[in-house]
Amino acid sequence: MLENEQETTPDEKPENAQGDAAQSKAKPKEIAKGEAKDGGKSLDAIFGVKLEVRVVLGRNRMPISELLNLTKGSVIELDRRVGEPVDLMINDRMVARGDLVRVQGDMLGVALREIVKDFVSET
Repeated sequence: MLENEQETTPDEKPENAQGDAAQSKAKPKEIAKGEAKDGGKSLDAIFGVKLEVRVVLGRNRMPISELLNLTKGSVIELDRRVGEPVDLMINDRMVARGDLVRVQGDMLGVALREIVKDFVSET
């Protein structure tokens, strides 16, 4: 027997002799959490990200002197009328408009009426 040859039993095959047979018996790749089946990333990774959500009832500008004169019971006039939709802001970007609704007693919520779409200029 030559020095470079290795003895093999009938059950064993040299690594290079296995070829395609070894690939067909390979275990399927396990998909890690957060990874889609096609190899890309899924949205699971961003579901835990917290965003600032604000509901804007209206706006007003006033000088600091008026602001300092506000007391309990003071009324600030806003630029909206009763019944007009409120703006839903996420991270300082308006994403929807809706109506104020009463939820569970004295709690308030917003019933969405319109989703605001971003318009991208084609330049």
